[in-house]
Amino acid sequence: MLNFDFYNPTRIIFGSNTVKRINDLIPLDAKVLVLYGGESAHKNGTLTEVRDALGTRTVEEFGGIEPNPSYETLMKAVEMIREKGLDFLLAVGGGSVIDGTKFVAAAVGYEGDPWEILEKRGSKIRHALPFGSVLTLPATGSEMNNGGVVTKKATQTKLPFSSSHVFPVFSILDPTKTYTLPVRQLANGVVDAFIHVMEQYLTYPANARVQDRFAEGLLQTLIEIGPLVLDETQDYDTRANLMWTASMALNGLIGAGVPQDWSTHMIGHELTALHNIDHARTLAIVLPANMQVRRTTKRDKLLQYAERVWNITEGNDEQRIDAAIEQTRQFFEGLGLPTRLSDYQLGAKDIDQIVNQLEVHGLTKLGEHGDVTLAVSRSILEASL
Repeated sequence: MLNFDFYNPTRIIFGSNTVKRINDLIPLDAKVLVLYGGESAHKNGTLTEVRDALGTRTVEEFGGIEPNPSYETLMKAVEMIREKGLDFLLAVGGGSVIDGTKFVAAAVGYEGDPWEILEKRGSKIRHALPFGSVLTLPATGSEMNNGGVVTKKATQTKLPFSSSHVFPVFSILDPTKTYTLPVRQLANGVVDAFIHVMEQYLTYPANARVQDRFAEGLLQTLIEIGPLVLDETQDYDTRANLMWTASMALNGLIGAGVPQDWSTHMIGHELTALHNIDHARTLAIVLPANMQVRRTTKRDKLLQYAERVWNITEGNDEQRIDAAIEQTRQFFEGLGLPTRLSDYQLGAKDIDQIVNQLEVHGLTKLGEHGDVTLAVSRSILEASL
């Protein structure tokens, strides 16, 4: 097991009818900005609950944060906070709203060009406004970690950042808030969480037995509940398990003391920035091809994954790896997420632009070994056609 420094200060309030707990978690004299995405937060009544819970506090609202939060939109929130002297943020939504709120929290007091926060992947953050979240879409785990991703529309640049200063102070996780979500978003959430686990698990053995077994349990849970999410529109236990699994998939616990990959995400980000494909759907395209192209360096963990997650024990090593990759692909497609670039009318002619963007963004040595060069990224994209 590798050395690690694990830190996660986020308080989780889990269960139905918990939005009212906001009143106990935010100072009474706080001047609050509530950030959200589209109209669903209004229509499903969550914003009304939040306003009621905030009571007599000074409250302003900022809506319109996109599914892939844009730098341009978020900077308007930064200006609003500075103008009105607000000092506590509350994200109401899914991972995109929470990611965007993290950036806003760091950008308000940032000295210099806030774009540097993203260019330097968060390393320049020295302080941030406190914020909490009310999660309405389980997927990214942003409600319990210190990372985010923001897109600059002007340059089609989608960059991740992280900092210990942007952990949520608290997050409210009420599974009933997922009841009105479209099936597409729920399926995306299952796959997003699944691949978050895979980025931390499918690398090379580090004799981290706790992390491996924990990761395998999360993967098996997602495999079990994935079809239920599609069939049971308002089953509390299914939604509760999805919500908590997505949080545990990326709160730092299973990644402590083990090597991590993240090449699938970096390549996927370029697909979203260039072609506006849902984040989870880009991952569903890239991961099976990534597993295939890098099957030699990932051999030991692929065999472990095949046996422990999919119960594949028949055949020689290569056959078991093939079967595990195919099972993964079928799982994604069974949830309605296509796994080929061609499913999005993209072909060989589009690969040059994607690879060029990876180079522009300095993503030339990805993966747990730093050996996913631009040539390997190209091979992965070609294998996903």
